[in-house]
Amino acid sequence: MDVRKTVFIKEMIHANELGRACSPITRVVAMAVIKNPFAGQSIEDLSVLFDYGGQLGEELTAEAVAMLSGSPVSYGKAAIIGVDGELEHGGAMIHPKLGKPMRAAVGGGKSLIPSNAKVAAAGASIDLPLGHKDEAWSFDHFDTMTVMIADAPRRDEIVMCIGVADGARPHPRVGNGPITD
Repeated sequence: MDVRKTVFIKEMIHANELGRACSPITRVVAMAVIKNPFAGQSIEDLSVLFDYGGQLGEELTAEAVAMLSGSPVSYGKAAIIGVDGELEHGGAMIHPKLGKPMRAAVGGGKSLIPSNAKVAAAGASIDLPLGHKDEAWSFDHFDTMTVMIADAPRRDEIVMCIGVADGARPHPRVGNGPITD
């Protein structure tokens, strides 16, 4: 695997959007920019990318969890595929083998790991969804971090993103109502 760089974003929230103070919440996203070995090709066997996802998941999730101020309660994943790649290349990175190392690093993971992927040019942002690692219907933990890397992905690259958080949204009030979804 050819990794061009890794980027970590650590966000510490001390107040909501209106300035109302809250208990500190830390959210971290770990991103790896890798060369897409299938850029410009439509290949049926994407198992190489499955393995890359698993390997990066083990390395990056452990680092991201270590950067949190508290224990991880939420997680999510995303991929931005350079324009010479296919959406399926990102799916291959973030689905088949990424979940197991993420769940091990966060100490649980009964819930589906929320995800997002898109094909885009360098500098594009992606909304990385977050959800509670063990309680899929915890509305208080439905959250999003918008992330990007200015010079990635290049046409033949993939940016894989792993997010973790040690708290819910600031002052959550949606989770108290009845679930009707």
